[in-house]
Amino acid sequence: MIALNYRDPRPIYQQIKGSFQQLILSGAITAEAKLPSVRELASQLAINPNTIQRAYRELEDEGFIVSVPGKGSFANDPALFRSRCVEQLFTELDSAVTRLKGLGVTVREITERINSTIKE
Repeated sequence: MIALNYRDPRPIYQQIKGSFQQLILSGAITAEAKLPSVRELASQLAINPNTIQRAYRELEDEGFIVSVPGKGSFANDPALFRSRCVEQLFTELDSAVTRLKGLGVTVREITERINSTIKE
């Protein structure tokens, strides 16, 4: 379910967070599905439980999961936060395009890159 890449420059908690975000958004983890406990996932991945806790806390802050004391963490319905996620990604895209243009990259090069990514 979650695979860590120790060559990835992102911290482990961000990799875990990103994996869960993708799984929830894609529907691989359905709304209201129970996530593994912090201890269980930490044991499976052989990492510190605090790392898992940090990823879960950020996922909860962003609306991806809901934690119920004594019951565990559950996936939230992606429809509830999809528009916010899309808007955030468009904002990041706008920022990247602005920075690329500032570096002298042409609109054509940017468009070609986007089209190439879409085809992948």
